Amino acid sequence: MTEKRDVWVFIEQDDGQIAEVSLELLGKARELAGTLGSQVCALLFGHQVAHLAESLIQHGADVVLLADHPELEMYRTLPYCRVAADLVRQRQPYIFLLGASPNGRDLAPRIASAVQAGLTADCTDLQIGDYTIKKENRLCKDLLYQIRPAFGGNLIATIVNPNTRPQMATVREGVMQPLPLDPGRTGVVEPVTPHFEPGDFALCVLSRQVRPSSVHLKDAPVIVAGGAGVGSAEEFELVRQLANLLGGEVGASRAAVDAGLISREYQVGQTGTTVRPRLYVAAGISGAVQHRAGMDQSNKIVAINTDPEAPIFQVAHYKIVGDLGKVLPLLIQALKEKSR
Repeated sequence: MTEKRDVWVFIEQDDGQIAEVSLELLGKARELAGTLGSQVCALLFGHQVAHLAESLIQHGADVVLLADHPELEMYRTLPYCRVAADLVRQRQPYIFLLGASPNGRDLAPRIASAVQAGLTADCTDLQIGDYTIKKENRLCKDLLYQIRPAFGGNLIATIVNPNTRPQMATVREGVMQPLPLDPGRTGVVEPVTPHFEPGDFALCVLSRQVRPSSVHLKDAPVIVAGGAGVGSAEEFELVRQLANLLGGEVGASRAAVDAGLISREYQVGQTGTTVRPRLYVAAGISGAVQHRAGMDQSNKIVAINTDPEAPIFQVAHYKIVGDLGKVLPLLIQALKEKSR
């Protein structure tokens, strides 16, 4: 019997708005399915969300499995896991991708545990390739290469899962690129009937409050970010001044956040927000792999660091070796004079 090679994407939506990471994953799934000669299947859960299916098809899905039920109106772990795991058992997808959002990080390991599949978290790239199990002298063709930083971002690991299906991975928002909307694409919308157990409703949602973030790093055209090299809150004020003069957003490395210089919502990188601005200024940031995830496609990267061997200089277009406490005031002064 020939193994099915369908590529599945879990579609995250909230109040009828499809999460950007889900559209990005549809684009990548389309690429993977093209290599495998298979189809892309989108899992759409919610209540009164059937109108979203056409958009998913236009973004790359061939089939939309639509579970529309009042109990799925708001995300809850157990009901969502029940429906997804049942579908996986019934249809046996080859690859299953989810966004590394708070909900995706909650749901993915639950599904993987329920169907006894492997899972790789926070991937930065996905490819199809072969792998030989040397002890068994067995060639496994067309596996999913699940690529992600490891050991604190000091190396890139490629993980394969030759023995269980589906091959599951979560991917951070902003790492992949969505396909352009294609109004001419056609596909199939297949309703599915969810089946629940009483224990699936152990958690009830009594009220819900949403606080929109005031920080918009993902789509910012200009970001000026500070790292551990910004030794104090006073020096971070220089980062803010430069960002304001450039009409951009303030960002930070994990080290700066951990040091208490700025709140976590400003964090750039795999453990924060993956960004691709037109201009990225990195002040006092060493530039570990996890911080640079997805950043190589930035139009221009300016790096300021006292260490000429800092990893950030490997991807920087303009490299300034110097004390940011001296360099930033000079840049700020030059911009102010230019604007006069």
